[in-house]
Amino acid sequence: MSTGRSVSMHARSYVKNKLSLGSFSRIHRRTASLKSLGIPLIPYQGSLPSDLDLFSISDPELDDHPGGGIFDDPKIIDMNATQDPTSSTLPPPATQNRFSQHSIGRNRHDGEDDDTLAVVGLKKYLFAEVDEEQCAAPLSVYCFMTGFIDSVTFSAIFVWCAFQTGNSIQLALALARLFNREHDHSFHIADRQALCSVLTFILGASIGRLGDKLGCKTRLWLALGTFIQTLFTMVAAIAIWKSHEGSVADARANPAWTSVLSFVCVGFMSASMGLQGIMGKRLNTQFTTTVVLTTTWCELMADPKLFDIRRLVISRDHKVMAIFSLFLGGFVGRVLIDSIGSAATLGIGTGIRLIISVWWLFMPGGQSK
Repeated sequence: MSTGRSVSMHARSYVKNKLSLGSFSRIHRRTASLKSLGIPLIPYQGSLPSDLDLFSISDPELDDHPGGGIFDDPKIIDMNATQDPTSSTLPPPATQNRFSQHSIGRNRHDGEDDDTLAVVGLKKYLFAEVDEEQCAAPLSVYCFMTGFIDSVTFSAIFVWCAFQTGNSIQLALALARLFNREHDHSFHIADRQALCSVLTFILGASIGRLGDKLGCKTRLWLALGTFIQTLFTMVAAIAIWKSHEGSVADARANPAWTSVLSFVCVGFMSASMGLQGIMGKRLNTQFTTTVVLTTTWCELMADPKLFDIRRLVISRDHKVMAIFSLFLGGFVGRVLIDSIGSAATLGIGTGIRLIISVWWLFMPGGQSK
């Protein structure tokens, strides 16, 4: 044991002298380093020069050590003995995708993005223009409502809500009475009702100019405008229901409606027809305004393909549909008036117009030009 200790002390003093006097004395210079001298920072067996190789020192007594003659100093670590050879290769450095933070932020707002896309898609759908060539069905129902509404007012007061030609002539005749010999200066109830119908019709048509802002052929405006007609018809139904007046007049001189509420009813019905007329005109189809048949009759008779019955002709067939629908609306309206009265008939008209307003939302879009 004394011999082993002496060898160990001799080796330590030898290394100390080498570290202080040998090539290690130059490691403080900028031009020299352990790497340039070929000396590893952590020595292991065979890595040092022969004169510095601490692991080559052996002693018979040290050979019995499990390390096999390797100098056992707790301050020197044999990396080969404790480290797995396969672990000498370091794993690749962790990298971060430069878009990862953006992706995380985007994932957090996926719900908001979906909502935004849904709103944008809905807006695009509502502001898309309908294909006017495929609007024959709702426009036919427009014509049906013209006859339906006119049957109510004409049966009660002999005034048209949609046909303003007759009302305009009636006002002209009332004005002419001022110049006859009898000097009749009275403003008859029928004349007042005709004036109310003309003025409110013009007001309703003016509301239709809002379609020029939203797009007169867009689904949004067609549905919204028809819904406004629905509200006007509903107010008219409530007004005449509250008036508790009759539905059918016996004679022109004795109208069934004379109260203020009846004027409200006539006004809102006329406004709804004015709005319908301007909306139908903006679509620019064979149904024209859907409220006047004089022009439709003339164009139908002037159609060069009127008697070409072997094939479909849109310019002719759609005019026939408009005329028939208006006739049917007047017929159905009068039947309902005799059965359930004016208020209930207008209530049914309100429901029909509500259906049309929803119908416009599902009309196919036109091809982009």
